[in-house]
Amino acid sequence: MSIDDELRRRGERVIPGGMFGHMNAGTLPPGYPQYFERAEGCRLWDVDGNEFIDFMCAYGPMIAGYRNPQVSAAADRQRQIMDIGDGPTRLIVDLAEQLTTQISHADWAIFAKNGNDATTVCNMVARAHTGRRKILVARGAYHGAQPWASRRTKGTPEEDYVHFPRYEFNDIESIRQAAAEVEGDLAGVVVSGFKHDAGFPQALTDPEFARAVRKLCDDTGAALILDDVRAGMRLSLDSSWSLFGVQPDLSAWGKCIANGEPIAAVLGSETYREAAAEVFVTGSFWYQAAPMAAALATLAILRQEDAPRRLDHLGQMFRDGLYEQAQRHGHSLLQTGPPAMPTVMFEDDKGFEVGFRFCSAALREGVYLHPWHNMFLSLAHRESDIGRALEGTDRAFGTL
Repeated sequence: MSIDDELRRRGERVIPGGMFGHMNAGTLPPGYPQYFERAEGCRLWDVDGNEFIDFMCAYGPMIAGYRNPQVSAAADRQRQIMDIGDGPTRLIVDLAEQLTTQISHADWAIFAKNGNDATTVCNMVARAHTGRRKILVARGAYHGAQPWASRRTKGTPEEDYVHFPRYEFNDIESIRQAAAEVEGDLAGVVVSGFKHDAGFPQALTDPEFARAVRKLCDDTGAALILDDVRAGMRLSLDSSWSLFGVQPDLSAWGKCIANGEPIAAVLGSETYREAAAEVFVTGSFWYQAAPMAAALATLAILRQEDAPRRLDHLGQMFRDGLYEQAQRHGHSLLQTGPPAMPTVMFEDDKGFEVGFRFCSAALREGVYLHPWHNMFLSLAHRESDIGRALEGTDRAFGTL
């Protein structure tokens, strides 16, 4: 029995389902490990010593590389001084200043721990400012595992969704209709950097849709809330919709901020400052200084390396290589989403049967992919890593 198998056996006795949430390896193809031993750069080693070039990046937080020396050193230095206490350190002001300088729409910042926290606080601020109840949410979108945003799971009564009407992402008429149906009670509209619904082909944001949402919010007095937890800093060093000349009123950030140290942020415009000061939001660990030190180091690295340009280059290199291999081996790939956050599926592959076989074969070649979730590139990936990974995927295609 492998070490991983033994840990799974033990875990099943003390962890519901063996593992909870999005890191449950039971949702992945056969052969995927549940437990890992160490990580460095763009590589992971499981508890049985198998090495993988990682294209999930811890589902997004690892943007500058596992154990990035600059980020680790900044966090460790701060832990030696003070991490948490009866109040925050000066780093909370330093980080707020950096983010409000870097992100065009932002005049203030609130810090939390998870994307869940950030998107929910955005909703609270929008409601406090407008005095209204309804928040429009795209059908199928993921904005966290909290009850208001988690419609694919058990444990939440339908009544929890009453004030969260749905619309179709990239469909201007759909969002206008949804807003009309709650006229006079619309507090905000939640959007994401692009359509990244898990298990489905991704869709880049239509700039006309982005501009229509901005106008809708301006006309109704509702808050435009951008969930940049997943896409943040990988598409732009500003908010993701700034690429279309559209600025949100409130934005939620998480995965990209501190290269794996636990921190999230809510950023907002001046108009919403008073409401943000009036809502009561807090958490025992929201004020930790070490993650803030890591965030300042991470943001500096992302600026220095022009992360969006670099990640786009690496992702396109990987995407082009997969396309050539699929064509040569006689398979039709469906590659969607931005190159920095690629989603790779096989056409007409109901149930992801071919995708599962391909990913299992790639895993045996030391390449960690995902068959139905968007993946992530990091600054730790080098052209040589992409080349090595493509050697493995080429052999994986040959097994199908």
